This record gives sequence, C-alpha cells and structure tokens, in this order.
Amino acid sequence: MGDESTPAWPGDFAELDRLLPQFSEVRPDELGRKTALVVDDEESVRRLFERLLADAGCQVKLAHDGATALEMVAVLSPDVVLLDVKMPGGLDGFEVCRRIRSDPATRLTPVVIVTGLHGQEERILGIQAGADDFLSKPVDQVELLARVRSLVRIKQYTDDLDSATSIVMTLASMIESRDGYGEGHCHRMANYATGLGRALWLDEADVRSLYRGAFLHDIGMLTVADSILMKPGPLSPQERERIRSHTVVGDRLCSHLRSLQSVRPIVRHHHEHLDGSGYPDGLQGNDVPLLAQIVGIVDTYEALTTERPYQRAIPPDAAFDVLRQHVQRGWRRDDLVERFVSVIGRLHAA
Repeated sequence: MGDESTPAWPGDFAELDRLLPQFSEVRPDELGRKTALVVDDEESVRRLFERLLADAGCQVKLAHDGATALEMVAVLSPDVVLLDVKMPGGLDGFEVCRRIRSDPATRLTPVVIVTGLHGQEERILGIQAGADDFLSKPVDQVELLARVRSLVRIKQYTDDLDSATSIVMTLASMIESRDGYGEGHCHRMANYATGLGRALWLDEADVRSLYRGAFLHDIGMLTVADSILMKPGPLSPQERERIRSHTVVGDRLCSHLRSLQSVRPIVRHHHEHLDGSGYPDGLQGNDVPLLAQIVGIVDTYEALTTERPYQRAIPPDAAFDVLRQHVQRGWRRDDLVERFVSVIGRLHAA
C-alpha cells in the first residue's frame, strides 16, 4: 500500500473490498462442518442425538457429566450445546449453563437444555441460567433439528461479526505506524473522546460509538501511499485530495459491518467545520454530527501534541490556543472546546 500503485480513491473500491473477509451464511437446511456437543448421562439419549445430528451433517461430540462438558466447551468451542439437567458429578445442567455464560470466551455459545423435567419452575431456572432454548423429553426429532439449525445460524452471524470487527480494529492499529504517530495513538484518541463524551453526559451508546469511532476515524488512511503520508514538504493539490479521500474510503469500509454503522458519521465527518469549509461534504452547523465534532476536536489536539517525522509536537496549552482559534473562525463549538480543555486538564492531573 505504500507505493505509487495504490489505486485512486474514491472511485475504485475493488481493492478496499478485499480487506474484508468474505463470509458465507449457513443455509437453514445445512449443519455441515458445525460442531454440536451433546451432554447427557444416559448413553441411549447421547447416541440418539448423535445419530440425528450426524445425519444432518453435524460433527457430534459427547459428554456424560457437567465437568467433562465444561472442559470440552473450552477446548472445542462448539456451535451448540445440548444439555441435560440431571447429571452425576455435582454439576447439573443449570450450573453448567451458568458457567458457560459467565466465561467471556464461551458466553455466546448457544445452549439448549433438554430434560425430562416438565414443570414451569424448571423452565424458569433454565432461562435464568442463560439457556437459549428448552426442550422436554421425549424430544420431537424434527423440532430438535429445527431449533439447532436456528441457533447455529445465529452463532454463525455472531462469529462473523466478531471476526470482521476484530480485523477492522487491527487494521486501524496499523495506522499508528504508517501515519507516524507511534504506539498508543488510537487508544489516546478513544480515551480522550470518551472522556469528553462522558463530561457532556452522553448516553452509553454514544460513548461506545465514540470509543470505536475515535479508534477507527482514520481507517481510510490505509489506502493512502506512504510517499504522501510521510512527505516532508507541501502536498500537491492531487496529493491533498488523496489525503482527504480517507474519510469517504473509511466510511465505505465500515459500511460492510452492521456493528460499525453508528461510527460511520464519525469516520466520514470528523473533518467537517461548522462554517461549511470542511470536507468531504461541506456540512454546516448542526448538520455536522455531534460525535464527529467531538472526534474532530480530539483529532486536532492529538495531531498538534504528538511528535511525528514531519512535524514537531507543541505543548497542550498551545494546542488549546489553536482549538480556540478554530472557534473564532467558526469551525468549532466554543462549549465543546472548553469542556475538552477541562477534560484534558483532569486527565493530566490524575
């Protein structure tokens, strides 16, 4: 990405699309290559479920007690767990389910409690333990497969979402070395932005968006050549446009992931100015999203106070003066800048 063969942006997004994995969805009638863990102390039940799920294309693993089940969940990361309630060894199905849910590594694993108990109390205990579904013995085989297919499909979507988001966050970290900021830039951006968001009493959803948006705000810079990013002298008009295109490219990259929809206004609009002189869309006043305004202030401060190969850092007070000049020019809101100044003061004093 660091040579002159980098494609022109925006325009040809083919190379950008290759940055994201191409995930395949699980068809409702397919369980192939999925792993099911069947936990039951009765061998006849284990073998019945093994045959049903294997015939549907599932890889089936078996456990006869709760302790073994927990060990296998940790090692195998199954796509679904079918769990009996009454089992030997001191761990019943409700406790096994609770432990699966309490472990961050396994908490999203679908769990179906399958039991001969039919009372409402048992169903409530299963729900409280975190079970995704509850089936009573004797189990209708068609219903069992339908429930398993549904849960496996949801698990696939969740895994795809987590994997894709992790990839994008890793790509964002690469910006630190490419753009000359050094280690910690993205985390500082995220911490400053969330600090300002909380000082403004924004709700937790907005604060989470600020964290991700600040972390990912320059993701589009990955498509800009190193020769432009690290150029010591003035940029040509064409090079300046390549730099500015990172907002549109970053927005396009985030558009692939549902979990990043809330950060797209930040990624696209953190270089907008309230007087309409910013880019890429020349938004004015309240049309500039508040979260983008916050990240724009943080981005300016971080750029001014961080040593880079082509620019010397200035002290925080001098950076505050620059932000106040932006207020005078009509670029930024005075109240946001002053609140940010107070947040930075508290962070440095801590």
